[in-house]
Amino acid sequence: MMARSESILHKRIRKFKSMKRGYYSFIILFSLYILSFFNPLFINNKALIVKYNNEYFFPILSFHAATTFDQDSFGEADYRKLDAQFEIDNSDNWVLMPIYPYHPNESLMSELDGQPPHAPSSEHWLGTDNRARDVFARMIYGFNIAISFGIVVTTISYLIGVIIGGILGYFGGKVDIFGQRFIEIFAAIPFLYMMIIISSVLQPNFYLLVGIMACFNWVGMTYYTRGEFYREKAKDYVSAAVSMGANNRRIMFKHILPNALTPIITFAPFALMANISSLVSLDFLGFGLAPPTPSWGEIVNQGISDIRYWWLILSPMGASFFTLLLITFIGEGVREAFDPRVYSRLR
Repeated sequence: MMARSESILHKRIRKFKSMKRGYYSFIILFSLYILSFFNPLFINNKALIVKYNNEYFFPILSFHAATTFDQDSFGEADYRKLDAQFEIDNSDNWVLMPIYPYHPNESLMSELDGQPPHAPSSEHWLGTDNRARDVFARMIYGFNIAISFGIVVTTISYLIGVIIGGILGYFGGKVDIFGQRFIEIFAAIPFLYMMIIISSVLQPNFYLLVGIMACFNWVGMTYYTRGEFYREKAKDYVSAAVSMGANNRRIMFKHILPNALTPIITFAPFALMANISSLVSLDFLGFGLAPPTPSWGEIVNQGISDIRYWWLILSPMGASFFTLLLITFIGEGVREAFDPRVYSRLR
């Protein structure tokens, strides 16, 4: 019985898995990112379930006023105090709180002694910031924002860059000449100055920053895609497709693009790493996400203002280092998987 041939994709996946640190880094980062979407179930000041007077409430899904549980306060119930009260009363009422019962935007000024920032403790694992907000909760929520930002910006900028680079490389001639001149002029626009101007007029948010970053980040990918299209369009399979009457769109995206994906996929992890670093840098400079959005860069900025609060520096810097290190290992594994040479990486 003849052995089944292995596709190129399966060979690349197998080769990627052989790069243990890249493969395990992908598993770790992917798992942490998926778990981060369930942050409200693990890190939150809202109870998951409350049993009160033989009734069940689900605060994680809906709002419940403090008066619902006979608390002497306005607004939403304080579930940590409610949990402590039920334990003192020793009644049938109970509260099921998340594992880490603090919200990233919640000020704990009234609960903690002294002036913030507070040092790490058994209750607040990474201490609090200058507004008495729990740093660990802000770090975990900030991780999801940072990775999501990097993925969305990388995807949009790659789509734009691949389409424009493909058009320039496939048609060539005047299209390529005028397109390249436009890209050169656009690339000369200083990104930081544009961010300062836009931030002075508009309040930055996640979607605005994604749009701005994507508008500036597509330029680099056009060069790689343009070069690949120039190389591929001269091959025989493209001439065969033209002779069979295939239109330009089909030739570009059905025939040439799959054979030009190697540099695009290889550089994707490093583009993701650069976009995450850009967000952290913008938040550090004050041109990033608006407060009180959890942000690694904003926490670093607080720590730099007074180095006595070392946990405000080490926590976000350590998280950034760990995340970017994992992405670097993933990028190394992807590059190795798409490289036809064996053992081409540095050892």
